[in-house]
Amino acid sequence: MEDAVVPTAPIPVEAVVLADIAIVIAVCAVLTRLLRRLHQPPVIAEIAAGLLLGPSLLGMLPGDLPDRLFPADARLPLSAVANLGLALLMFLCGWELDSRQLRSNTRNIGALAVLAMAVPFALGGGFAVLIRHQQAGPGVRPAAFVLFLATAFSITAFPVLARILRDQGLTRTRIGGMAMTCAALCDVVAWCVLVLVTALAKSNGTAGFVQVLGLTAGFAAVLLLVVRPLLRRALARLNERGSDSALTAVILSGLLVSAFVTSWIGIHPIFGAFAFGLLMPRRTGAERGLGDELTQRVGIPLDRAAALLLPVYFVLTGLSVDVRKLGLSGLLLLVGALAVATVGKYLGAAVPARLSGLGGRDALAFGTLMNTRGLTEIVVLGIGRQLGLISAELFTVMVLVALLTTAQAGPLLRRFKLTAPVPVPDPVRPVVQPSREIQPV
Repeated sequence: MEDAVVPTAPIPVEAVVLADIAIVIAVCAVLTRLLRRLHQPPVIAEIAAGLLLGPSLLGMLPGDLPDRLFPADARLPLSAVANLGLALLMFLCGWELDSRQLRSNTRNIGALAVLAMAVPFALGGGFAVLIRHQQAGPGVRPAAFVLFLATAFSITAFPVLARILRDQGLTRTRIGGMAMTCAALCDVVAWCVLVLVTALAKSNGTAGFVQVLGLTAGFAAVLLLVVRPLLRRALARLNERGSDSALTAVILSGLLVSAFVTSWIGIHPIFGAFAFGLLMPRRTGAERGLGDELTQRVGIPLDRAAALLLPVYFVLTGLSVDVRKLGLSGLLLLVGALAVATVGKYLGAAVPARLSGLGGRDALAFGTLMNTRGLTEIVVLGIGRQLGLISAELFTVMVLVALLTTAQAGPLLRRFKLTAPVPVPDPVRPVVQPSREIQPV
């Protein structure tokens, strides 16, 4: 009598999710170490890992490996993990912005920030008008598509920029301070425009759009007038007691609740996390600051948590990107988008910087830094894809634009030979504290 064949029990979804996270972390760690030799920031390794584990590269092998490694029933819990990492990142981005420094620096380089945002925004909007009929999602309003793509072209990723400046030894230079301040101002404006785009895309008619904007304004007022004072008193009391676990719990629960509220309103959860980080009190009294203490006791652990979770987001993004399907029309679209993105940033940043008195190499370096899009661009594109604003082809093209514009920064800056530190004048100080950057996996 032949032995009966015992059927193999299916692998539980939670086990698959844990294995997937382990794969993502390991691949990102290996690529980070390899690409560091090419002077590339960790975000390049994370984006590359997403493409490597997706259909663009791994899908070329037999056996449909991307779907086997990341099956459909595992992607929902993986998406939850990715969104948690994304919420932590956006909270840290908001936390790193010091409004007092922004107001001070705006007086000195406000015109540069406006042009660095406005010129690529205008060129991106014109490019969007040209390709709208072919690349807009079904049923998308023309205004929503044009505004979204214009914003995507004007983005500068200041978290990635901080890491590039640190790697190149430019953190305490005039160029570094200018770039960080302009990037911060541009991204704040870009997130505000994205709130409008999201409200426009998700609302039903003019009444729905006005309702979403009204609820958003009301939520912002509650955060500023009610939550911020309460948070200042709570953080001061917990800080005096030295209760790190309670501090972390208050901050983490606050940012997640804020993300939930913005999602309920009808805009993306990351806006709530960013807003909560933006309103975080830096001081609890006239003479006392919380920034350095919270950075060491709470901020660094949150940095590391985001660094572990965020690569999952890039891999899930990579599963939606298939470079093999671009074809000739897609390659032409890529060339056009890359040209618009690069020319827009150099015209809007490098040329005004040169006219303001910077040397030729310094101005080119400034334009190169402002052309860095990195992970912020990927986040923006993910919002557009989730809302159905852009086609799959355009999504793939813009992901490649984000990758290429970020990867070129390190080699170009080394070619400009701008690694020697120059003291930063007092009016222009870096907005982001180097110790608060997202750490590599």
